[in-house]
Amino acid sequence: MSAGWYVVRRLLWAVVVTYLILSVTFAFIVLTPNAQVAELQFQTAASGGDPGEAEQAFERARGREGSLVRQYLTYMGNLLTLNWGWSDTRSQPVTEAILEAYPYSLMYAAPAVILSTVLGLAIGLYSATHRYTAGDYLATLFAFFGLSIPNFWLGIVLLLVFGVVLGWVPVVFDPDVPAFSVRNAAQLALPVLVLATSSVAGIMRYTRAEALEYVRAEFVKMARAKGASEWRVLTRHVFRPALVPLVTILVGDLLGIFLAFSLLVEVVFGIPGLGRLSYQALLNGDTALVLGTTLVPVFLAVVGNLLQDVAYSVLDPRIELGGRE
Repeated sequence: MSAGWYVVRRLLWAVVVTYLILSVTFAFIVLTPNAQVAELQFQTAASGGDPGEAEQAFERARGREGSLVRQYLTYMGNLLTLNWGWSDTRSQPVTEAILEAYPYSLMYAAPAVILSTVLGLAIGLYSATHRYTAGDYLATLFAFFGLSIPNFWLGIVLLLVFGVVLGWVPVVFDPDVPAFSVRNAAQLALPVLVLATSSVAGIMRYTRAEALEYVRAEFVKMARAKGASEWRVLTRHVFRPALVPLVTILVGDLLGIFLAFSLLVEVVFGIPGLGRLSYQALLNGDTALVLGTTLVPVFLAVVGNLLQDVAYSVLDPRIELGGRE
């Protein structure tokens, strides 16, 4: 099996996985009681009306007529034509709502990913090559702090200290501030810091563990004996072989930032990004918007896993994509 066919097969399987996840999400939303419907039925019953008719009128107004099977088949069929539905709570197409929200998520997620990856790898390699030194212990302390502290709690504390007490950063996120401005950088500083803290710690510990396997390897000693510089030994003989298993961790951690942590950060700091959009859609029972905001991270996860396998073969030529079954 060639590498090209392997990629095509993975992409086709990605379509199946995406439909399965969206189907499960659709079922959960349908089974979850809608608070708006319950309140409307209560008010209708209190005024002497028919709660059942009120519910049907509410569903018709939201465009959810017909059986659940028909609604499910209609939505899944529309996905093939890139019609992700209509958000009844925002009165706009789902794709438009996602495109409006996603730039706000990227404003802090992209710097956080770059910062956490660079610092995590650099500190991890330093700890591995300076094992049991004061710098290694300090890095380990930082890692335990970053892994153990909840992101939402750290965000609230930093917001109270630097926003409320010191007044260095705005407490409320202002979406009207120009993207490339000092004011926007100031209000995004804390979300980037919070998001990067736990990710740096995880990448650093994994990097240290993998690099330690090669720091005292025979081929590394041989390279030093031949006069190779410490920088060449570190980058070519320690970091490169350690990077192969790290790819899995890096992809998982980076996707985790986009998929989960962004929701907590955006709720705490009031950023109108994709995570907060998904959170509000869940609270309001906006089925089309929930499925749309689910589809984006699912697509990122599937593509990320595919890129991970491709990266394996690039970093280690012994791994052949075409040979996998």
